[in-house]
Amino acid sequence: MATSNRLAHTTSSVKDSTTKLYAPRYWPTWSGAALLWCLTRLPYGFQVWLGRGLGRLIMRIAVKRRHIVSVNLELCFPDLDGQERERLLVENFESMGIALLEMGMSWWCPDRKLEKLFTVEGMDNLEQALKAGNGAILLSAHFTTMEIGGRLLAMRTPFQVLYREHKNTAMEYVISHGRNRFTHKAMLRDNLLGMRRSLRQNIPVWYAPDQDFGIGKGAFVPFFGIPAATLTVTSTLAKMANSPVVPFVQTRLPGSRGYVLKLYPALEEFPGESAEDDTRRINEFLEARIREQPAQYLWAHRRFKTRPQGMAPIYR
Repeated sequence: MATSNRLAHTTSSVKDSTTKLYAPRYWPTWSGAALLWCLTRLPYGFQVWLGRGLGRLIMRIAVKRRHIVSVNLELCFPDLDGQERERLLVENFESMGIALLEMGMSWWCPDRKLEKLFTVEGMDNLEQALKAGNGAILLSAHFTTMEIGGRLLAMRTPFQVLYREHKNTAMEYVISHGRNRFTHKAMLRDNLLGMRRSLRQNIPVWYAPDQDFGIGKGAFVPFFGIPAATLTVTSTLAKMANSPVVPFVQTRLPGSRGYVLKLYPALEEFPGESAEDDTRRINEFLEARIREQPAQYLWAHRRFKTRPQGMAPIYR
């Protein structure tokens, strides 16, 4: 009887959760997801063109995000004049617009449609790293191409992806189901034990430590010469699991030529003696990759939100 009651309670909870997903407040989310699914049926070149236009529209509407991008570009590229930074800002918003369409491609496009859109360089670097049997940490950054890069890499090798839970419950459902369709598993970024378990099973774990989550689990490390609150988890996890760190970056090619995915050799002598020094090495590497394609980085994130004590806030 107790077992039956528990089963009934569980079934009821699942139904309640499902019902909540279709509450009226989530109708705009489902409508947007349906529209995005429809757009993925269009030819790739048209999606890229449409994404650029969408990005320019967002640039005009999202005043707050435009301010954040503008401030970040001014801080990180002080050598550029105003006109050059404005051009980079426009290109960045165009890239973000394309990224919205790429999310739909990542979640719903069949492999046969994506197969002809990309090439991979350095897959042997990941294969070499996995020979030790301790998995590998795929070190990446929050480029606007992050979602499509993950989908394309999953067509070559299984891996687990870490992500931050979305506040919109319906959107969280769409994202998690979309990612779980092509990755080995998608798990929340705070699941350190889950990461370690995957590495012990010799499964690569995708991790991007380049966003500001406060100073609680990190340190202030220079990023484009500016003290930035940066997670030190990469060093900690690599030491715990004895796993190599293999940098991974994707690039959207000009026009409608698709993408190049690049896996770099595993970082040498990593981790070192200091987690902060390791994190500094990571930031230096990522900064170099961002400078190679600055328009494709996610500058709309408040990367310098957390400030060292005594320093004034950067963003309005």
